[in-house]
Amino acid sequence: MKAIFFEHHGGPEVLKYADLPNPTPAPGEALIRVKAVALNHLDVWVRRGWESLKLKMPHISGSDIAGEIVSVNGVPPNGGTGWTPGTRVIVNPGISTADDEWTRNGEESLSPGYRIIGEHLAGGLAEYVTVPVKNVFKLPDTVSFEDGCAPLLVGTTCWRMLFRRANLCAGETLLVVGSGGGVNSLTIQLAKAAGATIYALAGSKEKAEQAMKLGAVHVVNYKEQPKWHVEILKLTKGRGVDVVIDNVGAATFGNSLWAVRRGGRVITVGNTSGHSITFDNRVLFTKQVSVIGSTMGNTQDFIDALNFMWQRNIKAPIDCVEPLSKGIQMIHRLEEGKQFGKIVLKPGA
Repeated sequence: MKAIFFEHHGGPEVLKYADLPNPTPAPGEALIRVKAVALNHLDVWVRRGWESLKLKMPHISGSDIAGEIVSVNGVPPNGGTGWTPGTRVIVNPGISTADDEWTRNGEESLSPGYRIIGEHLAGGLAEYVTVPVKNVFKLPDTVSFEDGCAPLLVGTTCWRMLFRRANLCAGETLLVVGSGGGVNSLTIQLAKAAGATIYALAGSKEKAEQAMKLGAVHVVNYKEQPKWHVEILKLTKGRGVDVVIDNVGAATFGNSLWAVRRGGRVITVGNTSGHSITFDNRVLFTKQVSVIGSTMGNTQDFIDALNFMWQRNIKAPIDCVEPLSKGIQMIHRLEEGKQFGKIVLKPGA
């Protein structure tokens, strides 16, 4: 099968588009023919690697998978009768591999045994992938493969951080630090649908206009206004916003603390600019700000996010759809931050 993979960590130059053997499903796994797979910044981090990440090489990333059942090895759990070959499916990228105090409380993503397809295990930047049967869900006939794959990782992430960690309520104000990435662009849509008033940052006029179309009421160009927190305070008449979503990290976290209201919540969900963060902790304790971490979510978060989107016809913004053969070029586009929304690749196209 054709796949995008790397054999050791490094920059984009380590990526290869070539043939690898077709995977074989182990007991309890399904073999999926990948019809569409979306990129995430996670693909970049995994390729670069970190000290504790131990991967079986060559490694295929790609967490957002939509495709068709080829075969299933064994009977699915809960008394299911099996999957018919050709059934249109999506894959929950979060895998629970442990039975511990967190999983027993329904907090799978807190468990040390939590794994992500494409990060710890082989992913979908290939023509075929094997995944646990319990992670396979039917894709409605009304949803395309492209729209089906685009919100999987980010949808779970957004749902948990907005409604389970931040406890966002209708009528509250929300600042999204950025707007072009998959998490941020979908956050704007979900928060608007939940009744929040959204402020956002953007690095260009074009991205600002797209963020407004998704539901932001005010967008600040952070390149033109590096002290963007001052503008947010002006727009909120000095109060600040109720909630800040910050997945940028080192470059923005200090300003996020200034932009949030007294007693507000800053949710940190990533670090695209780096993880070594310094800030004035006087702002944190004098304003009594709550800093809350969030990562991925449990199976119910995955289900709730997609049902919410499908019922309201919310689609994760898609920047472009390209064949898998152009995937390395598209990973460059993602890494350079040129996209708005998700980049989708189609094997066999």
